[in-house]
Amino acid sequence: MQDRKEKSLWFLTGSQHLYGKETLEKVAANAKEIAGALNDSFGPLVRVVFKPVLTTSEDILSICMEANNDPVCVGVICWMHTFSPAQMWIGGLKGLQKPFVHLHTQHNRDIPWDEIDMDFMNLNQSAHGDREFGFICSRMAIDRHVVTGHWKDPEVAADIGDWARAAVARDESFSLKIARFGDNMRDVAVTEGDKVEARMKMGWAVKGYGVGELVARVNAVAEQDARALVDEYKEAYSLSGKLTDDPDALRKLEEAAKIELGILDFLQEGGFSAFTTTFEDLHGLSQLPGLAVQRLMAGGYGFGAEGDWKTAALVRCMKVMSRGLEGGTSFMEDYTYHLDPSGMSVLGAHMLEVCPSLASARPSLELHPLAIGGKDDPPRLVFPVATGKALNASLLDMGNRFRMVVNTVTSIKSPDLPKLPVARALWAPDPDLKISATAWILAGGAHHTGFSMSLRPVHMEHFSRMLGIEHLIIDTGTTIREFRNELRWNELYYKIQE
Repeated sequence: MQDRKEKSLWFLTGSQHLYGKETLEKVAANAKEIAGALNDSFGPLVRVVFKPVLTTSEDILSICMEANNDPVCVGVICWMHTFSPAQMWIGGLKGLQKPFVHLHTQHNRDIPWDEIDMDFMNLNQSAHGDREFGFICSRMAIDRHVVTGHWKDPEVAADIGDWARAAVARDESFSLKIARFGDNMRDVAVTEGDKVEARMKMGWAVKGYGVGELVARVNAVAEQDARALVDEYKEAYSLSGKLTDDPDALRKLEEAAKIELGILDFLQEGGFSAFTTTFEDLHGLSQLPGLAVQRLMAGGYGFGAEGDWKTAALVRCMKVMSRGLEGGTSFMEDYTYHLDPSGMSVLGAHMLEVCPSLASARPSLELHPLAIGGKDDPPRLVFPVATGKALNASLLDMGNRFRMVVNTVTSIKSPDLPKLPVARALWAPDPDLKISATAWILAGGAHHTGFSMSLRPVHMEHFSRMLGIEHLIIDTGTTIREFRNELRWNELYYKIQE
């Protein structure tokens, strides 16, 4: 994961020469103070970088092109301290390729009733300077986020911070490489999609590899390196059952360590930050990669099972977006329902591959048979997911567009499951299971998702808008009638856009 000094937001302030040198010096000083305060509030997320006050169309175009070409800049914050004639911004905004947030604020919080004069009025004109800027953005049909309020208000900084997380994830998206070991599994529809369109729209480069290329990396892992990693396992997790003393079980654990080191070596050398596997294509591997997938996800990699490259990329972007927040993010699958009318819920898992960043306690490292794949018993981390607010997100290829579907849920305590030794989550979806599942199915939502206890719906909405993809939310206010209408309206909108 990148640290904050590697990514930045540029703070752009609009004004004009009409007000004279003294006023422009005050504009610069005030803007620099606001940029510094925002920078201090964002913690490890991004740096806010103050840029010189913009007073001409040439300066605006130049700074926007500079932002485009700076790999460190993930977006810009725009604020009109005074009146800044918006025709000056047309060229810059037409060329700007980074997302921007419009901060509608002013340096002073209160009007100095007894002292206010025309000098004060000329300096503090955000009330109509920002409206001029807002008009040209709307006239140019530019989608952007607008934050209104005093810059010292914690809610303002938090609002921009939510948007900034999505900007960092968007930046990651356009450099994202996904390695697919094997192809899409069987005839599954929802896990496939248009890779060319995905690269055009979201920047994802999906590379396919035969599993034999991975096997070669696994076989090249030195025995001492595998044993050293097994020692790490023993320190990090509670070993259970056969793994405590059975030589054959420990051999399988060493093989799992080799698989992890082999995948890691492959991903690092190729610059990949997400990957997929499939239990239908394991030729040359002694076991399904389970423990390796769990640990690599915990290290920040995105993952999708059964060749699901869209979910692998989504999980990676969600992990980048959630950096520094409490809670975890993982690949997930809706597996089976609890339909008791007194408390309906969903049991989520995926054989082996759930990220331990979600664990409610120290995971148990166990070895058990797996009824799918026809390979050795694979080691896996077993744990219940922590309780609390969460969300499930699914990314779909609808043919003429990509669609993001998000459902807010509450992760609840899972009963003991002595005969189901896998990592699992149990959640109650909003507004309830009947409505959420019906809406999800109407939207074409997949069975594979990115499950996060750190992100909130606003993060996913910002991210979707920045990528220019459809966004649907299923939450406490969802009704099937309104949701059906939203689907119809969206269908019409995207038909018009074709």
